[in-house]
Amino acid sequence: MSYDELEVGAIYRSRFGRTVLEADNVWFTLLTLNTNPIHFDAEYAASTEWKRPLVDSTFTLALVTGLTVVDVSERGVNLGWREVQLPAPVFAGDTLRAETEILEKRESKSRRGQGIVTVRTRGLNQRDEVVIEFERSIMMPLA
Repeated sequence: MSYDELEVGAIYRSRFGRTVLEADNVWFTLLTLNTNPIHFDAEYAASTEWKRPLVDSTFTLALVTGLTVVDVSERGVNLGWREVQLPAPVFAGDTLRAETEILEKRESKSRRGQGIVTVRTRGLNQRDEVVIEFERSIMMPLA
């Protein structure tokens, strides 16, 4: 969507969901050099309260952000995330989708022809549990 098409208060739901694979978690964890065994060592994870590996939370952030791009930021540049919260764990086999609310939009004060859109996104699993919630700002062309 373009800057003009986004309306404050509107909620956009991702068209698709995405099932997290065990390989996604292992590869992402290894690619980012995350050495926490909770993400890749099944024996260690079995000794925790979750009894199985947790999906790396930064993978969850990246995936849920990606699910929103077609709706709210395809022509934009991400300026940052705020207030990232992880109220429930994500496991391999969970299917995530996103809901994004437009909180605010304004013309940029420092970049002519650009607007800033602030959104709040919730990532939900197949049981409609919120697994991640965050705000982010996106710079987009006005036209």
